[in-house]
Amino acid sequence: MCGIAGFVNRRADACEIMEKMLDRMIYRGPDARGHWQDTQTGLMLGHRRLSIVDLSENGAQPMSSADGRYVLTYNGEIYNAPELREELLKKCPALHFRGTSDTEVMLEALAEYGVDRALSKMKGMFAAALYDRQERTLALMRDRVGEKPLYYGFAGEEFVFFSDLEALRAYPGFQPVINREALSLYMRYGFIPAPFSVYEGIYKLEAGCTLTVRAPFTPADMAYGCYWSMERAARKGAQQPFEGSEREAADRLENLLTDAVRGQMMSDVPVGAFLSGGIDSPLIVSLMQKVSKAPVKTFTIGFDDPKYNEAQFAKEIAEHLGTDHTQLYVTENDLLEVIPRLSEIFTEPFADSSQIPTYLVSRLAKSKVTVALSGDAGDELFCGYNTYPKISALYQKTQSLPAWLRRAGAAVMGIPGIRSAGSVYRAACCLRAETPERLHEAVCYHTDWDAERLVLGVKGSGVDVLSECRIPGGGKKERNKNRLEEPKGGKYSGNGIADSMGKMMYKDMLTYHPDDILVKVDRAGMAVSLENRVPMLDRDVVEFAYRIPIGYKYDTAGISKKILKTILYRYVPKEMLDRPKKGFSVPLKRWLMTGDTAQWAADSILSSRLVQDGYFDRDVLARIWKRFQKDQKNVQIVWEVLMAEQWYRRMTG
Repeated sequence: MCGIAGFVNRRADACEIMEKMLDRMIYRGPDARGHWQDTQTGLMLGHRRLSIVDLSENGAQPMSSADGRYVLTYNGEIYNAPELREELLKKCPALHFRGTSDTEVMLEALAEYGVDRALSKMKGMFAAALYDRQERTLALMRDRVGEKPLYYGFAGEEFVFFSDLEALRAYPGFQPVINREALSLYMRYGFIPAPFSVYEGIYKLEAGCTLTVRAPFTPADMAYGCYWSMERAARKGAQQPFEGSEREAADRLENLLTDAVRGQMMSDVPVGAFLSGGIDSPLIVSLMQKVSKAPVKTFTIGFDDPKYNEAQFAKEIAEHLGTDHTQLYVTENDLLEVIPRLSEIFTEPFADSSQIPTYLVSRLAKSKVTVALSGDAGDELFCGYNTYPKISALYQKTQSLPAWLRRAGAAVMGIPGIRSAGSVYRAACCLRAETPERLHEAVCYHTDWDAERLVLGVKGSGVDVLSECRIPGGGKKERNKNRLEEPKGGKYSGNGIADSMGKMMYKDMLTYHPDDILVKVDRAGMAVSLENRVPMLDRDVVEFAYRIPIGYKYDTAGISKKILKTILYRYVPKEMLDRPKKGFSVPLKRWLMTGDTAQWAADSILSSRLVQDGYFDRDVLARIWKRFQKDQKNVQIVWEVLMAEQWYRRMTG
């Protein structure tokens, strides 16, 4: 795990600028730093290192290829590097590897096969930049599902890229201008989805995508590519479903997960795992224990409130599996003490409140290991959320209603465009949706309609808090010549997926998982210099998951994640696991209603700088706060406002 950065300028102090940018990301790589410059073009590449594989100088970056043509700066891990290394040595007998790092394997594979072909061979998580000195071409690339972050864009006239927005704050040509469309997206989702960032002109490279930039590195010199997409995986899975029995599917999935776990335990530093009392992380730990020669180090945090506590269940599982278990009970004060650090940790508005316990369990794990595996993606790939069957049932019920009644329901709920082709879907979903939030979920899952127009038309949604004056002066935006067109990745409506729950899972994997779950896991881990790995996001596991029939994941008796449970029961007794899902949440409502946190919340909202500077509407914000104090039913919107406000105050000093 590392941090990378780069820019193009010919300033005499370019090295000092890069060092300042790298210093802003020291938590991503505290072990070493380095930079490389191409004097002909002014391109500067930088790297902060968290040493995981090959701790020697042979693994230092930026790294030049054996022939000197290519230079790589890279964040992540290539789990099948040993196999790729052997393949390269057979193909190129004269090739000499200086060390054992996966960085060198990735570099030589890119040099030998070219970007797209090499990436198609790799299994791992990464954000990387490869410079071809001969062609004067820079290639940015991001892993298939978006585990590692990569931003790019222009600071003034100069092209920049980096792992973390904090690095951009150290670049002298950067003038921060908030992207109001991105802020609107944030208030709808609680995170800013790729390709947007909170700043105008700065974007996130989408998962599975590449960006090639040729000298002289202007917007006209850019070309986007997509070497893998969730769309293709989902379509192929729907077209070629697994035809074996449930047991055969479970056997196949277990083998794939075991291979993924074995590969992701590759490390020259201590490795452990997060452990909850649920299904996903116990399954990963069970497979780790199966392939490990020593007890796996596992980590759990507990809470005094039994409503949120799973520590005692995790301890039972750890004792059964024989892991080296560490648990820590945290107090409410421990949780609250994290809140002032959140804007520093996440560096752009982010409002998934489980970010707080995720940071604390990462900090606990870092006390004994440098790498931790997690069970993330089990819900989105194997039907774990209660939302899926509930919204599917809601949708199915409304199909019996007359079309005119559905359209009337759509009009009552304030949805524009009811004459469009998708209006029947939208009306059917909305008519029995008891809250704007449920309406939003249903429509976004079941149609490919523009979500922004939907939420702007629903009274009471979080987007209402945004000021009507979206563009200063009320006119059209002034188009900067370096303002990029928003790139479009391989996203589609999921119409090739026959069942509605499968479509919902697909859409969550497309946006919610990479832009919320993986952001949370990456930033929380990096804040304490811990590398987090996610075996369920292995390429072969993801692609097989789309081939598994929905009935193997969720059955009519209401059993979710059925196939994962089938595998887990081979390692852990069923009676030790059958309990209601608790999740990884915190008592936000109580915090925001009592004590010092309530006072902080009131002060932040009632004296909001985002209101003062014209981003939020003062009257709407006051009504939201008043309503929350009355019935506490819009806690997520309040938390989104607070996280945006905290971030903005830090950014503006």
